[in-house]
Amino acid sequence: MKPLLAIVLLAMCLYAADKPAQVKGGNGITLPPPPATEIKPVAEMIHGVSITDNYRWLEDAKSPDTRAWIDTQMKYTESYLSQVKIRPEIAERLSKLIKVEEYSTPAERGGKYFFMKRLPEENQSSIYVRDGIHGQDQLLVDANKMSADQNTSVTIDDISQDGSLLVYGDRAGGADEEAVHILDVAKKQDLADSLPSARYFGISLSPDKQGIYYSKVNDQGSIVYYHKLGAPSANDELIFGKEFEGEKLGPMDLIGVGITDNQRYLLIYNSQGVPAKRVDVYAKDLRQPSSPVKKIIHGIDNRFNPVNIGDDFYVSTDYQAPNYRVIKIHFGDTDPKQWKTIVPEGKDVISGISLVGGKLFITSLHDVVTQTRIFALDGKQTGEIKYPTLGSASDMSGRENSDHAFYSFQSFISPPTIYHYDVKTGATEVFARPNVPFNADDFELKQVFYTSKDGTKVPMFIASKKGAKRDGKTPALLYAYGGFLVNLTPVWSPRIAWWMEQGGIYAQPNLRGGGEYGEKWHQAGMFEHKQNVFDDYFAAAQYLINEKYTDAQHLAARGGSNGGLLMGAAMTQHPELFGAISCGYPLLDMIRFQNFLVGKWWTSEYGSSDNAEQFPYLLKYSPYHNVKPGMKFPAVMFTTGDSDTRVDPLHARKMAALVQHDNASDRPILMHYQTVSGHSAGVSVTQEVSDIADDLAFLWNETSTN
Repeated sequence: MKPLLAIVLLAMCLYAADKPAQVKGGNGITLPPPPATEIKPVAEMIHGVSITDNYRWLEDAKSPDTRAWIDTQMKYTESYLSQVKIRPEIAERLSKLIKVEEYSTPAERGGKYFFMKRLPEENQSSIYVRDGIHGQDQLLVDANKMSADQNTSVTIDDISQDGSLLVYGDRAGGADEEAVHILDVAKKQDLADSLPSARYFGISLSPDKQGIYYSKVNDQGSIVYYHKLGAPSANDELIFGKEFEGEKLGPMDLIGVGITDNQRYLLIYNSQGVPAKRVDVYAKDLRQPSSPVKKIIHGIDNRFNPVNIGDDFYVSTDYQAPNYRVIKIHFGDTDPKQWKTIVPEGKDVISGISLVGGKLFITSLHDVVTQTRIFALDGKQTGEIKYPTLGSASDMSGRENSDHAFYSFQSFISPPTIYHYDVKTGATEVFARPNVPFNADDFELKQVFYTSKDGTKVPMFIASKKGAKRDGKTPALLYAYGGFLVNLTPVWSPRIAWWMEQGGIYAQPNLRGGGEYGEKWHQAGMFEHKQNVFDDYFAAAQYLINEKYTDAQHLAARGGSNGGLLMGAAMTQHPELFGAISCGYPLLDMIRFQNFLVGKWWTSEYGSSDNAEQFPYLLKYSPYHNVKPGMKFPAVMFTTGDSDTRVDPLHARKMAALVQHDNASDRPILMHYQTVSGHSAGVSVTQEVSDIADDLAFLWNETSTN
């Protein structure tokens, strides 16, 4: 035997001997060691660095070996969850918090109001309509009858101007793909035309109701088509895609489509990457059927979000304004020198724009607190919407020629309420408020600021029961995201409500990488600066510990998707700060992520290991490549599912196997894998309650002392 190999094998044997013979969960739970996963090394050289992947075989979701591995892992996880005594109580309470009447913000068409609604004992929201704002709710599409397991959900994609036709989609589980249907509203019957299940970036009925414009994603990118009703889909007309004026369009060009409220223009948006580093905007004049697609905004490495009235476009943009401003562009004025600033950039970040009843509604964030200002079209402020507490308000929705506007407001301690706002009078009334058995008066929400590793001040929301103990032993749940310009404002969640009801503390920091303080805040957490995001999160954990909200043993970490990457960094960089980590639908192998599903889109946020200059910093923090034998991890549960068509479940599978193998602590490392669950919402309420109960049972059991 060669000396080096002998040394390696001896080290592995000594390490294996040191591994605990029994896994010890919280509150007396015991398990055998996790199921062994076969090691099948795959070695490769990347930019001069040798990397070995022992679990690449788990990337193949359909192989019999992988399916057998998933089954074994779920049985192991179920053996843990079956011992959590509080789980039935959690599920019972969650059912009461979730199984309430639920509405979406309505859309007005032809005097009718279309919206989603779910009754308390139903598993899915269905599509309804009212004749008049105070009319009776009429069921149009019943999602609860679409599948035996009721894991098929529906969405409203578009509605004709007169309210006679409804375009809706249905999708299975939490997948991003949907099949598209057209409903005759009066007859409550589907037309013969439909679009197959796919990932769409916009679906709009033509003004004459004779066809559909849609953008569909394929391997080459996204392409805009026109489908004439009654004609074979093979004859659908190419409207935009593949190239424009000699510029090749490919997989990184995410092309969206929609028709303006006044039906004049087909708007086409080309967002390059996620988040887009550049957004081009084009328009086709639908009053002239043969008109070409013309540029409105093209070739500028900034983001643009337009709304339309007449032949003018009011556009929220970070062009020459990192905190965003609103500019006015007349159709045909492609030169930026012709653009007029309507609402200038300020200290507060503009996060949304809408045009209802001839007025502009500008949503912005003041230290991450939502505010909505009302402007005339000349840029003069005429009013402001008042909100009851710290929370999250949606953008105003409505039609540019109607006085009926709608918005929702919610918070950690306030279930969402939908309001009807009269643009002409300023009067506000409740359109829908769920009857949630939760007493908001018993809880409190505040905002604090703490200092990160490099001295940056970072805001954080903290919610709890009034008078919650600060003895350093209270279970606390720390949730964050930190990326893709996502703003984390306080929103209602039965998960959070349950945690607080038990006396726990909920904390949500606004890490760099988000958009809470504009593009500069975002850039400080992307590419080679991604470590700032992780450091902000660790500083938040340390703040909660230093201020006696909790201690490491009682601190639970939770994050999903890009936040799942954050959880991977937490377990590999500072496992000693946490008692338990819930890592959901995570991105963890930062060397190979761009090769799977839509991972290439995110190279505009992270970079790519294909780039020799970006590879070193990705490897430095990639969670999958920073698990070392002998590391002592806290309790960890990875969550994913077959229906995740956004972040490939291979990340969670490979990481779970690796952490289970290299863990030197006696804490449980679990894989929670559902065949019906996915990245997006859409599973049945029954499934939702079960999945959240599993997550809460794990986190509470591992961070509380009964």
